[in-house]
Amino acid sequence: MNNMFIEQCWMDAWVNDVAGKDTLAVHKGYSTAEYWDNASVTYNTNKDEIKSRRTTRALTALREKGLLFEGMRVLDIGCGTGMMALALAQEGAWVTAMDFSAGMLDRFKSEIPKDLNNQITLVQEDWLQLDIRQKKWEKAFDLVVAFMSPAVANPKAFSKMIQCAAKGCAIRGWAARRQPQLFTDLWERIMNRPLDDKPQSILYKINLLFSMGLYPDVYFDVVEWDQIVSVEIEAENQISFFTKVTGKSAGDIRPVIHSYLQSRAENGQIEKKQKGLTATAVFLVDPLI
Repeated sequence: MNNMFIEQCWMDAWVNDVAGKDTLAVHKGYSTAEYWDNASVTYNTNKDEIKSRRTTRALTALREKGLLFEGMRVLDIGCGTGMMALALAQEGAWVTAMDFSAGMLDRFKSEIPKDLNNQITLVQEDWLQLDIRQKKWEKAFDLVVAFMSPAVANPKAFSKMIQCAAKGCAIRGWAARRQPQLFTDLWERIMNRPLDDKPQSILYKINLLFSMGLYPDVYFDVVEWDQIVSVEIEAENQISFFTKVTGKSAGDIRPVIHSYLQSRAENGQIEKKQKGLTATAVFLVDPLI
C-alpha cells in the first residue's frame, strides 16, 4: 500500500503495463508525422466529433483552478487542428501551439481568425525530441496542455511537460476506448492476433500526480461520434500506421488493407464508429501557492 505514494511505483507500472500489451505497438503506429498528416483531413468533420472535444467544459475547469486569465502564456503540446488553442486565444491567452504534423498545422492555420493571428504561434516540432532548455521553455508558460496527445505517452515526456509550466497543466486521454471494428479487423488480418490494446496511460498519469502531491481535479466524459472517410484516405491512414508497426513495406500491406476496405465500403466511403471514455486532469504545479 505504501508503494502507492511513491512516484517510481507509478512510473514503473505505466511503462510495464504498456510494454506487456499491444498498446506499445499502437503507440508506435501513431508516432509518425506521416500518419497524422494523412489523418488531418478527417478531423473535426461533424458536429458530434467537435462536441466530443468538450472545449467549454475544459475552459470552465481551467477557470475554476485559476488557470484561465487575460494575457496568460500557454503551450499546447500536440495541438492538432487547434480547437483548444483557439478557445484559449479567444479567452485572451498568448498560445504557442506545437505539433509535429505539417498537415495538422496547415488545418489549424487555415482556421485562425485574423483577429487572433498575433496571439497564436505555430511550431512544428517533435515533443519527444525537443530540448526545452535550448528552447528556454522551462517554467516559461503559465499553462501547459496536452489533450489526446501521443506526445506525452511516457513518463519522461510527461515530466518534461510539467517542467514547462509556471502555474499549472491540463491533460486529457482515453480512460477506456472501444476501437472501431475496422481497426480491430485489420489488426487481426495483418498482425495475425486479436488486438490487446489498453490505452489508459492517463490513469497512470493521474495516480503519478497524486503520488507527487499535485492533487489534480479529474473529470470523465463519454464521447461518441461516427466518422465518414473515403476509402483512399482511410487506406493511406492505415498503411502509414501498419508499416510503422510491422516494419513491412507499403507494397506488402496495401493489398490486404485495400481488399478489406473495399469489402466494407459503400459508395467509396467507410464509416467508423468512435466511442470511449476520456479523462481530463487539471492541476497546479505547486498546489500550495
